[in-house]
This record gives sequence, structure tokens and C-alpha cells, in this order.
Amino acid sequence: MTNADHAVLSPLRADDPREVSGYQLLARVGEGGMGSVYLSRTRGNQPVALKVIRREFAQNDDFRRRFEQEVTAARRVQGYHIVPVVDHDTSGELPWLASAYVPGLALDDALGRYGPLSMPAAFQLIGCTAQALHAVHAASVIHRDLKPSNILLSSNGPFVIDFGIARAADATQLTRSGGFIGTPQYMSPEHAFGKPVTAATDIFALGLIAAVVATGRHPYGDGAGISIAAQIANTAQQPPDLSGYPDELRPLLERCLAADPEQRPTPAELTELCRQGAGRELRDFSGWLPAPITEEIARRERAAQQPPRPAQPPMPAHTPTQTPTQTPTYAPAYAPTQAPAPPAHHPIASAPTQAAAQPSLGGYPAPPTRSDSGRGKGRMLAVGGGALALIMVAVAAYVFTQGDDNKGAEQNKADGKHTAQPQHPDKAEKTPSPKASAPSSDAPAPRTAYTPIYQNKTLQLRAPDHFGPTTDFDLDQPKVDVAGGLASDVQDISMFVNEFRAGEAMAKSPGTTPKECEEAVTTDPLEDTLDPSDLIDEQLIAKGDRLCMVTSSGNLAMLKITAVIPPEDDSDIPSYSTSVTLWKRAS
Repeated sequence: MTNADHAVLSPLRADDPREVSGYQLLARVGEGGMGSVYLSRTRGNQPVALKVIRREFAQNDDFRRRFEQEVTAARRVQGYHIVPVVDHDTSGELPWLASAYVPGLALDDALGRYGPLSMPAAFQLIGCTAQALHAVHAASVIHRDLKPSNILLSSNGPFVIDFGIARAADATQLTRSGGFIGTPQYMSPEHAFGKPVTAATDIFALGLIAAVVATGRHPYGDGAGISIAAQIANTAQQPPDLSGYPDELRPLLERCLAADPEQRPTPAELTELCRQGAGRELRDFSGWLPAPITEEIARRERAAQQPPRPAQPPMPAHTPTQTPTQTPTYAPAYAPTQAPAPPAHHPIASAPTQAAAQPSLGGYPAPPTRSDSGRGKGRMLAVGGGALALIMVAVAAYVFTQGDDNKGAEQNKADGKHTAQPQHPDKAEKTPSPKASAPSSDAPAPRTAYTPIYQNKTLQLRAPDHFGPTTDFDLDQPKVDVAGGLASDVQDISMFVNEFRAGEAMAKSPGTTPKECEEAVTTDPLEDTLDPSDLIDEQLIAKGDRLCMVTSSGNLAMLKITAVIPPEDDSDIPSYSTSVTLWKRAS
């Protein structure tokens, strides 16, 4: 997808699918060498970017194995300024992955259109990106292709995307024979030489980005990619001339661009250097960007709320003998070649019964109906801050021998995966016909019976420390994992330092009965992801409140808030003491 016309979203084309594994596709986000990216939404109305891999790549066994490795790596990465992968399928006919969608502006696009950032903004961007790298490296992952097009600017700070070519430090080498994964202009010396790389390779790339962001000038010049890579490889013998860079930036560049990886700063050290250089807290994003960039980001946020109307799908090639009585339903782009795995949790968005129908958008679309072809299911793990990071992290990689020129606006470049079976939704219910939906004496009785599984168990919902992994909660056990290691298909709640995420719909119940609890979830759900602005001073969740949700196993949980523990910093979320009751719902 090019940015020549600075388009935000484009309508679905006539030959685009209207649904992929239960996700209703709303608009096109972009297209690159590896596949197409679409805007969709979870059942909780949170936006996601869904990338469908091209058929020619999906049929390549080597690529499919690499994709599975990349998704595994991406699933391990969660943290501040990271766009999370929320769902995927690596085993289907056409692999796909979904990540949170951030309606931001790619850094390379911003620099090309508006020029370098001010020094405070540059320090803030680099510092926040260093925080993201801390999370990446803590998960034993190396990004390996950090560059301006893989950083998105949003109203809530920068976000790192494109783990399509990230590889775990302990994973098998992903490069093809004779080639390198990465972009030549932002490689480290060891990477350019084809030597094994460590986390320090990402720090070198971030130092190059810092120079370009602050001045618009690359330390190794503006030659062709391979020429610059050759100069970078020769850094030990001929380091770049940094004399023309601002005095306040030069110490950072000298450390980050050290030829010896051991001499480069850690992400935590770099974060502190940037905090001092920015002259403000790194998470204070009020007015952090120039007005033109802020206005462009706001335009993209509005566009995500009201996607363009899709083109009419192609009609069958025949002449009708009479006027059709209804619009035909169009099938999804592909069907699985084998029966789907047993569902891990409840399905999310599904396709509309009329392909050209447009959801009612008043900020978010109405809850979708289920489709007979729906397969996928996922859990929304949105990025912290107000901006629900729609951001998909693309699978595309630049290879010396075969490159993919995806732009950062195709933000959906993240890959994520399960180590076992991919997540699949329950087989969706068929849309009832008018006859079937009419009242009938044979209609099933409404759900009335609930069987207690456990009652009034104490559970501490404690937010992790800065730079720590998420704390995950499985309410069916109940079980807490402070290392963020619970499989996504059993995560009911996930807490980061500045995010409270619900795996499925969550609501506040007006009463104590399971019926009232489930009715609240059905009729008045909260947002899937809550941030400090929602939670500070007990604004949305207070002592005495009852939070209700349907768990990953289909049970009904009620969490009574018995205490609220304020955070030390108002930019973090509180912790909560709760008393949990779990019911088995009637079949």
C-alpha cells in the first residue's frame, strides 16, 4: 500500500472476502508483498487489523514453518508501546493473524511529509521505543527489522509493529541461504556481516532512527541500501561522523552506534537517557507531536470509527429470470481443508447476512450476528492508553535477495501464534429464517438455572511493576500467572502496568444474582481494555462494585471488589482485592 494519496482506509473491493474465520471485514488497511490487511472488530467492538497471507506463500512449506515460528515469537511479546497479536490461524488454507489496530501515522510517512521532530519529541519517541524493546527482549525475541516504517505515531505515543520477521533468540535461523532478514539502512554491523545477532542489534537500529528523527539525516549517508549496509559493516574501522548532530543528541548516538554490541546501552539505560533529554515524563503525551501530525492522527482515528462502504461483491454470471427477493449471502474467502479444532472460547465478530450491508456506527458498530461460516475467535488485547491500538504486525520481511516493500501505514504487521492448535471459534449459528424466528411453542425455555462451581474465593488482581510482564488470570481455576505465561485461550483478565484487559465482554452487575450478572454482560458491557484514565480515583471500578464476565470455558464469573489499591503513579492502573463466585451456566 502506497501513501501517495495519504489514504487512511479504502473500501473493500468486489473481490475481497467479507469474512475471515468469523471476523467481519470492514475496510482495507493496506496490501504488501506477503498479503492484504483488513480492518475488523472483535465481538467487544474493539478494532483489529487482520492480515491474510497470499496463497502462493501459504502453499510454500518453508514459508509456513517460518510464519509459525514468527507467530510464536510475537505471542510472547506484550508490554508498553507494543501492538499485541490477539488471534491467528497458522494451520488453515490461508494463514492469517489479527493484532490490535492503531490508527496512527507511520514514522517514515510523518518524517517524509512533515520533516524531523523537535528534540524533546525525538527523545520521547526514542525513549518509548526503548521501553518497547525492553518488552521484546524480555520475551527472548529480537525484532531484527526496527526502522521508521515499523514505528507508528499515535495520540498515546509511539508503538512498535512488524514482528513478522522478529525471531526468538533461541529459534532456528530464519534467513534463506545467502540472504539476510532485515533492512540494510537499519542493520547493525554484526547483522550486516551475517554474524549471530543479540538484542543489541535493535539498539543500534534505534540509534540510527534517533539520528533520522531528530535531523532527517542518516549517519551513513543517503546511498543505496546495500551501499549503506557495507558502510555499517565497516563501522569498527570507520565509524560514522557524528559531529554535525545536535550536542544533546550526540552522546546517545555514540553509545547506540558503537561497533561493539557490548558497549551499547540496554533499553532501560536508553529509556532514562531519553527521559532526561525530553525534559518530561515519557508517558506524558499531551501535545507531544506537532499540530499537523496530531491532526492527521485524529483524522485516522475518525476514519477507523466510520470505515468506507465496501464495493458490491461480484454477482453470479447468469441472467436472472425474476427479481430476487433478497440479497444473496457471500461466502468467506476460503474454507478450512479439515474440520476445525474444538473451540477454546466464544467466537468473536462474524459476517453480516447481507454482504453489502454496513454496520451501524455510532462510535462502534452494533454487535454482529453469527455467520454459518465463522470460524475464528480471538481475545482482544488492546494496547494501553486511550488509543485502542489497532495495529497489526505484518509478516513481511526485507531480504537482500527478495524484499517486501510494505509501508508502516500497513500497520497490521504483527504475527502471533499458539504453540499447539490455533484458536478457532465455535461453529457459528445459522442466521434464522423468518419462520424459524417466529414465536413457537417448541422454542427452548430461557436460561434460568445456574450451578455454583465455587463461591467467595479471594483473588488479588495486582498490576505488575514497570517493565514487568503481564499478570494473567484464569477465573475457571482460579489461577494467576505473574509471568504472563497463560495461553491466550484461557486468559479471562490480563493486567499490565497501565492496562486492564478483559478477554470477553465484562460488565458491572446491579445485583448479586447470576441472572442479573449475565444480563449486564449481555446488555451493558464495558470496554475490553481500560486504562488509567478510566480507573484512577475509582472512576469506573470502585469498592463494592460487582464485575461480571463469561469465562473462556463458558462459565459465569462475578468479582466483587472488596478493596481498591491505588497505584504509586497516576499513569498506572490500580490493583484490586476481589471475592469471586463462579457459576456453571445452564445448557
